[in-house]
Amino acid sequence: MTNPTLFSRSFIWSVAKVEAPEIVTSAWIDEQLAETYDRIGVRPGLLASIAGIEERRWWPANTCFDDAAAQAGALALSQAGIDANEVDLLISSSVCKHHLEPSVACAVHYRLGLSPTCLNFDLGNACLGFMNAMSVAAMAIETGMAKTVLIVDGEGSRQTQESTIARLRQPTTTVEDVFNEFASLTLGSGAAAMVMGGPRDGAHRYLGGISRAATSHHELCVGDLDTMKTDTAGLLTAGLDLARDAFDAALAMNWQWTDCDYYVMHQVSKVHTQKLCERLGVDQTRVPLTYPTFGNMGPAAVPFTLATIAADVRDGERVLLMGIGSGLNCAAAEIIW
Repeated sequence: MTNPTLFSRSFIWSVAKVEAPEIVTSAWIDEQLAETYDRIGVRPGLLASIAGIEERRWWPANTCFDDAAAQAGALALSQAGIDANEVDLLISSSVCKHHLEPSVACAVHYRLGLSPTCLNFDLGNACLGFMNAMSVAAMAIETGMAKTVLIVDGEGSRQTQESTIARLRQPTTTVEDVFNEFASLTLGSGAAAMVMGGPRDGAHRYLGGISRAATSHHELCVGDLDTMKTDTAGLLTAGLDLARDAFDAALAMNWQWTDCDYYVMHQVSKVHTQKLCERLGVDQTRVPLTYPTFGNMGPAAVPFTLATIAADVRDGERVLLMGIGSGLNCAAAEIIW
């Protein structure tokens, strides 16, 4: 039986990534927290041994999130062979932003020199923002509202991690404090962008997929640029349950997702990836990994990881994008390369 299809005329023309330049090792973070760890009896090395994150990246201190998003957007346009004035719709899915308004999309629109007629806005949904933006882009393409859509995302962990490290070095820090903010130390910086449009030579068909919500868990992970507090165990358990429910619902609707060629998952940690593969029966050798050297880049993680393998995916191979975002929400979508 063939797969169901939500979208028939939506294609990915390009997907691009930009790496933040400054490498921050987990060993360095352990050094910054050595006195606290020794005082409260926490074993150093958990970021590498448990989370599986050896490194993450930081942008230079003077880099704005919209700078990073615009860099990725410019690269995606170049790879797609698209002029800035051809973009009808710009969507920014960045979680990180320096202010509540105006939107990140406004700054990216300006930096890229997009047309005054190009509709632009932010779409936020924690780590699922980029995948949700792909669905919105496909809706716009299918209905004729837009011919060419640019999606951008720029994320940065520098401010959050510098604040977290400073806070955890205080003499009043407890074991509970460390584990409540442990997830903050797994974050990474990076940018990604994608151009979507109609059918054309060399494009990759976006079929769409499924999403599910379990918003009773919306308080398990709450954060801003200064602090992110996470019930790590609770979030993992609830996220895995939701992912299994979503996957089962997709299979019941005849999506053939048990034998895809690649599974591009949101990159959280080693534990998260292993557990999710176990719960879904996914062959982990088909899961490309970026978290060991880039950390959890939020909504940029899925397109960033997709960009790392884009040159290796062969025509006709099936790629499943999968993500779980705090809130909780889960989404998956299939691409025919």
